[in-house]
Amino acid sequence: MLPIFQRNLFSALPHPSSKNKYAKESINIESYLTIGQENSADLIIKKSTFICSVARTDTEQDAQKFIEKIKKLNPKANHNCFAYVIGSKNDVQRQSDNGEPSGTAGVPILNVLLKTNVRNTTAVVTRYFGGIKLGTGGLIRAYGQATTLALNNAIVLIKPQNITEITISYSQLGRFQNFAAENQLVIYSISYQENIQLSFLTEPSETSTNLSKIKDLLNGQVTFRPNGTKYIEIPQNK
Repeated sequence: MLPIFQRNLFSALPHPSSKNKYAKESINIESYLTIGQENSADLIIKKSTFICSVARTDTEQDAQKFIEKIKKLNPKANHNCFAYVIGSKNDVQRQSDNGEPSGTAGVPILNVLLKTNVRNTTAVVTRYFGGIKLGTGGLIRAYGQATTLALNNAIVLIKPQNITEITISYSQLGRFQNFAAENQLVIYSISYQENIQLSFLTEPSETSTNLSKIKDLLNGQVTFRPNGTKYIEIPQNK
């Protein structure tokens, strides 16, 4: 049997819209960076321990819940400083020094989030004081460095992809799979019945071109059925 591309090559997330047809390709559906899975990193500076925890938070309520979760996990910590950005243009930005000198914790955490260009992300830096004061500059560097460490290997690119469904014959499958491999199309699902029903993902800006090529490839013996848009996650490892 010919090889089949697996659905789990990427993690597909539901598009916020429930529409069953493509948005017009002229509409700009942006890709963006955010957190894939919750992550944390530790940093020790002059006996003080800084633990940064980061998570994807789609709403301000999600951000507050995550902050409270981290506080409960660290009831004896001296500080739980945080910052978060919410919205397609980081419309909501909040930060807190949580008892540290003004501007030495929340602001550097927020600055790292903004410079990294992530959206819908919350970072909480928990500090256990080691007895040695770091000074204003030292605190700013420590909170910024801890946040940067936690973001490493946690960031994913959320990228929109159009879904197209087709029904083809068994004799057409090999040609289609070769085309998909050569053009980096992901087969999202496949079902073997009297004929083969499958769906595949394409870049929104390249959908029309790819469908035209597939039609030529299969000598016009194919019907395309648009089935909305999915977001896929692409890890941005550092």
